[in-house]
Amino acid sequence: MAVVLEGGCRVSTMHEGHPRVFGSLSVWNQIGKASGAEAISLRVLEFGPGMSPALRNHNSDEVLYVLEGAGRVFIDDVAYEVGPETGIYLRPKQTFRVENSGTSVMRVVSSQCPEEEFEIAGTFDQQNEPGPSPIVKLSDRRALPTADRWYRVLVDDEVGSEQVTQFVGSIPPGRAPDHFHEYEEVLFILRGEGRMWAGDTNTPIGPGSCIYLPKRQVHCVENTGTDELRLLGVFYPAGSPSVRYEA
Repeated sequence: MAVVLEGGCRVSTMHEGHPRVFGSLSVWNQIGKASGAEAISLRVLEFGPGMSPALRNHNSDEVLYVLEGAGRVFIDDVAYEVGPETGIYLRPKQTFRVENSGTSVMRVVSSQCPEEEFEIAGTFDQQNEPGPSPIVKLSDRRALPTADRWYRVLVDDEVGSEQVTQFVGSIPPGRAPDHFHEYEEVLFILRGEGRMWAGDTNTPIGPGSCIYLPKRQVHCVENTGTDELRLLGVFYPAGSPSVRYEA
C-alpha cells in the first residue's frame, strides 16, 4: 500500500493497484495528478510479446527507460532498437509503439511532463522534423561525480528536451545531508535497499519503489545496504541533478 510521508512525498511499489490493459499493454499509474502530483507522472508499462497499440503524445515531453526486455520502438513509424538501460525521449505530438521481440514482458518506466491522459492512437499520422536521436544508452553517458556519488544524464536539452531531465544516479551506503530542489521529481529504485526520508518521516524502499517528491520538499535517500543503491530520476522543469539546497 502506498505510503505518504511529510509534505506529500509518496512511496508506492511498481505494481500497486490495478493496471489498465490495452491489448498486449498493461499500464500501472503510480504518480500523477490523481495521487497529488502537480504536473509530473510516473507509469510502469509492460508490453507483452508482439506489437503494442500505438500511443499518442500531445503536449508533453515524455521520457521512458527500459528496465528489461528488448525489441524495437517505433516513433512516428521510425524504428529504433532498444534494450535494458536505455532512455527514450518523445517530443510533443509524437506517436510511438513497441515491438517486443522476446517471449516475456518488456518493462518500461514512463514519465510525462506535464502529465496527459493516456491515449491509444489509431494511426501514425504525425511526422515531426528530424532531430537528435531519441535513444540514449546508459553505457554511452559519462558518469558525473557529485560529493560521494555519481549520476549519468540520459535525456536533457542535448537530446532535444527543454522541459524535462532524466538521469540514473548511484548512492553509496550511508545517508547524505537532507536537501531540497526547486523542481518536482519522481524516482524509481533500480537496485539496492534503503529508506526514503521526507523531513522527520521515512519508509523502506527497494527495487521497484516509485517515489514522488514535491517542489522544495526536504528529503534524503538513505542507502542501508552494503552495495550501491541505484535509481532512475526524472524532474520538471529541466536542470542539473547536481543542483540541490541543503535544509
